[in-house]
Amino acid sequence: MAERTKFPAGFWVIWSTVALDMVGFGMVVPILGRYADRFGASGFEVGLLFTSFSIAQFFFAPVMGRLSDRIGRKPVIIISLLGTAVGSFVTGAAGTLWLLFLGRFLDGASGASVSVAQSAITDIAPPEQRARLLGMLGAAFGVGFVFGPAIGGLAALGGPHVPFYVAGVFALCNAVAAFIRLPETNQNIGKARDAVQSASRRRSFAWNKFTITALLAGTAFAGFEATFALFGERRFHLTEGSAAAVFLVVGVMLVVVQGGLIGPLTKAFGSPRLLVAGFTVLIAGFIVLAVAEVWVVLFLALALLSLGQGLVTPSLTSVVADSVSPDRRGEVLGVQQSAGALSRIIGPAIAGLLFDHAGVAWPYVVAAVLTGAALATVSRRK
Repeated sequence: MAERTKFPAGFWVIWSTVALDMVGFGMVVPILGRYADRFGASGFEVGLLFTSFSIAQFFFAPVMGRLSDRIGRKPVIIISLLGTAVGSFVTGAAGTLWLLFLGRFLDGASGASVSVAQSAITDIAPPEQRARLLGMLGAAFGVGFVFGPAIGGLAALGGPHVPFYVAGVFALCNAVAAFIRLPETNQNIGKARDAVQSASRRRSFAWNKFTITALLAGTAFAGFEATFALFGERRFHLTEGSAAAVFLVVGVMLVVVQGGLIGPLTKAFGSPRLLVAGFTVLIAGFIVLAVAEVWVVLFLALALLSLGQGLVTPSLTSVVADSVSPDRRGEVLGVQQSAGALSRIIGPAIAGLLFDHAGVAWPYVVAAVLTGAALATVSRRK
């Protein structure tokens, strides 16, 4: 038991940096749509506003990850937090719709702090503890999304612009704290690499099995997140409030799995086996959700989805980190984040089309197929 309480030096500083970043993110996301409506944004434009964040992340996450391999994790995390602060301030001060888009794009381009923080964890974590510590880092997301909306709601009492200014101050203070307290974990800074060989490796990794796996699985889960409120209203007459409460419960369950269960399970079975198990549970969860018409079956589906996603996220990151040399971890984890960003662009669109034109259950049937394809891809030997 004492062994489980030991953490590598610097872990909690990295964890708190990500948690505070997610609090700021959680503050603005729930109110961004209504905020944009004040500028006359249509529903399509609101959708594009959210998409612009993921588009920027898709292009910039690999760049920031590669930069962290060359100059260190700490300066890139600080740059990322400062960019988030600027993006939040621009959004809060916006007087026109195009400035809102600029603010969201800046925020998305700066959103590399998560993959770089993952790289920092893999730098300091022994291989046998990697999935456990990555799981605990994932739990920081849950903390952010629990406290962020509450703080954002209170800040909104001061006016519609105030939550974005508060989020900007959060990011700015976080950058200062990171400058003072965050250790540099990358011990491979400045190592020379052959430019041709590096470019060749980058191309070979761009569409290797782990990136394709992340894209397929991310598309499936993003489609679930985008359409569940509609599904819940159609099948179970959920209101906006009750749908939000369901997502809160799912978030809490993810925190429990990633923060508490992933460590002992990884120790017992290893990350590759847990990844396969996680995908299998997700497939079952999507199938059960597709046929759910009574509350008991709905709760079972959500429990399976929470467990499966909680197993997959840290296990996949750990397996990816183990597959490359330490001097390329930032780069490849940035590519993984880029694949995740792309999945958040295409997943909701595909699921929305299926919901409208094929039927309310079809987004989850297709999600099960996509997750099965992810399982088959990651199980290949090469």
